[in-house]
This record gives sequence, structure tokens and C-alpha cells, in this order.
Amino acid sequence: MGDYIVRATAANNQIRAFAATTKELVETARAAHNTSPVATAALGRLLTAGSMMGVMMKGEKDILTLQIKAGGPLEGITVTADSKGNVKGYVGNPNVILHANDKGKLDVAGAVGVGFMNVIKDMGMKEPYVGQTVLQTSEIAEDLTYYFATSEQVPSSVGLGVLMEKDNTVKQAGGFIIQLMPFTDDEVINKLEENLKKVTSVTSLLEEGHTPESLLKLILDGFDVEIMETVPTQFHCNCSKERVEKALISVGKKEIKEMIDDGKEIELNCHFCNKNYIFTVDELKSILKRCTRA
Repeated sequence: MGDYIVRATAANNQIRAFAATTKELVETARAAHNTSPVATAALGRLLTAGSMMGVMMKGEKDILTLQIKAGGPLEGITVTADSKGNVKGYVGNPNVILHANDKGKLDVAGAVGVGFMNVIKDMGMKEPYVGQTVLQTSEIAEDLTYYFATSEQVPSSVGLGVLMEKDNTVKQAGGFIIQLMPFTDDEVINKLEENLKKVTSVTSLLEEGHTPESLLKLILDGFDVEIMETVPTQFHCNCSKERVEKALISVGKKEIKEMIDDGKEIELNCHFCNKNYIFTVDELKSILKRCTRA
């Protein structure tokens, strides 16, 4: 089976939990953007979190956007997800190369730098919900744990990991989000905290052969775990030439006319999947005619 997310409850609905395996999804992103290992790790962590947070939303058309705006050489990360397990994203600078951190691991915090995280949920209301938090460690998982606690008032534990092969392809990727409901007993909280102390590395557990289901059973050891749903997840960009054409129309007639006067075809790039769309001069003339009629 490919990448997927499981949603579960435990301790008589006092705990809700999500776990995901996202190796293929992160590898697709790496290949599309040709990211360096540390950029792949940072983007992969946020894509994994986005995929799980996306399926937390209820509406068919709900869209989640996670933005990290920070001063590191990565120049920020943007990830967008829907409620069906589709996720896409990109980093500002895919070519970042840094020395390993003091633990001998990819220095995601150094690449990300100091800054903010924005969580935007567009649920079809007049205004989207926007939550913003200061990055605590810039390792992404801890920053999301802090976001849930402060912006949504939901005590949570987030674990995320991306492991690279020697040839810089993705070897393992996945994560979990564990959340406590407001009525959770102290006894349950204490037991969960003890369990979480034993989970040191998501990628080590995936390397050992753990699945999202067994990952949750390990973290929620001693509780009755009920798997509620399994959702396939994938890197999926919904861009198309038609959508890019609409964006082109929005720049205005004057700019399109200038492009035509240049006499050259133009190439427009989708940030999310790095696909290029070419418009010939004749196509630009056709677009200008439609602008004029409108």
C-alpha cells in the first residue's frame, strides 16, 4: 500500500490521534523541486503535518495552508492541503546545503531559521481562520505542538521525520499528531506522557517496519485504540494550463499586450509542483481578445 493516514481514538474518546506514512509523497516533492537533503527534510516534515491536519477538516472544499516565514537560508516553506489527503508545497530556496547539526543529523532548524508560522484554514466562511505563532525550535514538529496548545488550546504532541538515502532520495517519512480532549483524566495524561518519552525518532520506528497503525498502538500502549478511518495521501497539485491562463488574465490587458509586443512565447511556473506552462504569442493574442470582450 502507498502513503496513507490513519485517524484513531483512544481512552474512551479522551484522545484523538493521527499517524501517517509519507515516503512516496515526500519523494515526489523532492523530485519535483530537486531539493537538497536538508530542504527535503524540512519540506517533508511540513507536508506530512499538512496531510494529517488537512484530514482533520470536515468540509469537502476546506483548504489548509501552512506557511513558515523565517530568516534562514531556506527562505520559508509553504504547504497546502485539503480534507481528502491531497497536499502540495515548496520551499523558497531548494538548494540549501548545511553541515549536520551537533547530533549528526540534517540541520532543519538552521535551514529554517528564526521566524513565524501561519496556519490558515479556508472553510468557506467570509474570512479564513488565521493562527500565527512564533517558531519555538524551527524543527517544525515542536513548533506545531506549540501552535496547537496556544492557538487552538488543544494539548498535543506532534512527531515528524524524514530519513534520506545516500543517493539523496527519501528512505522514510511519516509522523503522528496526538491530541487530548478537554475532559481527559489526569491518569490518562500521565500514562500518555510516559509513553511519549519512549518515542525518540519517528524515522527509526518506520525503519523498524512500523506502520501508522502500529505506531499509534506503540504511542497509545495501555489504551484501547480504535482506528476510525484510513485515508490515502499523496503529493497532488491541481494546477492546469486553464488555471494558469486565468492567473494570466488577472494581470491585465496592458501587461498581456506588452508580452505580445515582445514577440516571444512566455513560460509561467507553478510554485507548488514546479511545472512550466508555455504560452505562444498566438495564445496570448487569443487571451487578450477574451480580456477585451470581458
